[in-house]
Amino acid sequence: MTFLFFTTAGAIALLAIAPALAQKYPSKPVRMIVPYSPGGPTDILARAVAQSLSESGGQPVIIDNKPGASGNLGTALAAKAPADGYTLVAVGIAYSVAPALDAKIGYDPVKDLTPVVQFASVNNLLVVHPSLPARSVKELIAFAKARPDQVSFASGGPGGAQHLAGELFNSLAGIRMTHIPYKGSAPGLTALIGGEVIVGFADMLITLPHVKAGKLRALAVTGSTHSGLMPELPTVAEAGLPGYAVTAWFGLLAPAGTPPEIITQLNGDTVKSFRTAQMKERLAALGADAAAGSPEQFAAFLRNEMAKWAKVVKAAGIRGE
Repeated sequence: MTFLFFTTAGAIALLAIAPALAQKYPSKPVRMIVPYSPGGPTDILARAVAQSLSESGGQPVIIDNKPGASGNLGTALAAKAPADGYTLVAVGIAYSVAPALDAKIGYDPVKDLTPVVQFASVNNLLVVHPSLPARSVKELIAFAKARPDQVSFASGGPGGAQHLAGELFNSLAGIRMTHIPYKGSAPGLTALIGGEVIVGFADMLITLPHVKAGKLRALAVTGSTHSGLMPELPTVAEAGLPGYAVTAWFGLLAPAGTPPEIITQLNGDTVKSFRTAQMKERLAALGADAAAGSPEQFAAFLRNEMAKWAKVVKAAGIRGE
């Protein structure tokens, strides 16, 4: 009888803890879609996030690069994935621009994906090919103003941060530089170094080594503050174009309907990792700043970004592909 009691009690105990065991997250590898080419800023920062989540969750977080359509191809795949926490997508400024573009992007940025965390921001560089005689923002504006449509600038795709940065520069400076889109930031940078295009609003993460090597000339930083990596560089606004400021940001999303407890766990693990001295040092070496906050804060940020860039897109007449 005693044996039966303990057996029954044990069975009850096992039944009680079984759901908890079954619900443990993550219990298998997690797929993190990066909707851009390997080697670009989103890819580099996403790998830092993936590593931290792998360590905190005890399961591999596998990067899956799906470039195309200015990030919309990979983002659409994530939007259609099961809402179980095992598919995530790393996005940037292009995500907040997508609703304003006249294109079928394959998903609804507001309804189909859930904000998890904004994890970093980057102050980019305005750079030129060394063959260009301009050595300051004012000289670049004068050079381009004298040559309408003849000065080209590279971007990682239509509607992305680099494209918007260039169009805002055109608008405020009253010039007409020609936009040349590439399939990702890395291919665009290669074209800039090779002289296929002569101006770039390029990602600090992947551009700085080429500036230091003399392959590109940096004229200014695109954000509203100086960069710790190149403190001597002025902002574009300081250097002759008041009101100009573009900062790239990066965040993590999950399919809409992903359980709130999983969103909370992913957010907490990422925020904890990005607040460590080791991660801050790693980000600083890449020209990035940690920007971790709550899912609600990220959602509010996205709403503001969408409203801001909708105005720029309309004014510049930007169209999606």
